[in-house]
Amino acid sequence: MAILECSNLSMYFGALTAVEMVSFGLNEGEILGMIGPNGAGKTTLFNCMVGVYRPTKGNVYLDGLDITGMKPHRICRLGLAKTSQIMEPFRAMTVFENVLVGALHGGRMKMAQAREESARIIELVGLADQAEKPSAAISVPARRRLELARALATGARALLLDENMAGLNPHEIDQALELLRKIRSSGRSLIVVEHIMRAVMGISDRIVVLNYGAKIAEGVPQDVVNDPQVIEAYLGEKRPSVVA
Repeated sequence: MAILECSNLSMYFGALTAVEMVSFGLNEGEILGMIGPNGAGKTTLFNCMVGVYRPTKGNVYLDGLDITGMKPHRICRLGLAKTSQIMEPFRAMTVFENVLVGALHGGRMKMAQAREESARIIELVGLADQAEKPSAAISVPARRRLELARALATGARALLLDENMAGLNPHEIDQALELLRKIRSSGRSLIVVEHIMRAVMGISDRIVVLNYGAKIAEGVPQDVVNDPQVIEAYLGEKRPSVVA
C-alpha cells in the first residue's frame, strides 16, 4: 500500500525544466532509492514534495490526502519530513536541543514527552555521548546523524533523505546503512537519494532513476543496474555490484 505518491509532478523555472511528469509511489515500510546524475532534478523533486516549491503541474498524495502546495510545516505535521544535503543545524544549540526543536514544533509534543522522545532518538542514531555538545562542535558524520535525528523527532512516517551519506568513509557508510534498516523496522518508510552506488543498491527495495528531470527507469536494483538507459545516462560501462 502506497503511503506517498507523486502523480505527473512537474516543476519549471521559466524556460528551465527541472522535473518533468514524474510519477511513482512509496510503499508502507519500503526503502525506495533514487539516483540520477547531478542536475537530474532529485532535490527539486523532494522540495516539491515537502512544500518548499509549489509544483507547476501534478500532485503529491500522503496517505491519500492531496498535500500539493501545502506549507512545509503543515506537510511535516501530517507525516512527511526531509533531510538536506547541506546541513544547517542551530549551531549555537546543543545536539539535544536541536532534536528537541523537531519534537516540539514538528511533532507538536509537550515538553516532557518531547524530551523523552529526543533522548530516545539521540540514542538510536548513536549521538548519546555528544548530546550536550554544541552542534557546531561535532564532526561531519555526527552532523549527518543529527540531521536525520531532527527529521525523526518530528514523528514523520515517511522520510526523504537527500544524500545523507555524503562525505562518509566506507565504515561510516556501513553504519549509516544499518541505522536506516533500524529506522525502517521501526515503521518508517524512506526515499533515499544517494550517489554512493554501493549504498543505494544495498539498501533499496526498489530504485527510481531520474535524468534531465524525467523518470527513465524504476524497478528492483538488479533490473535497474542492467537497464541500458540507466547505464548510458548514469552508471557508465562499469556496473556496481549489488550488496545484500
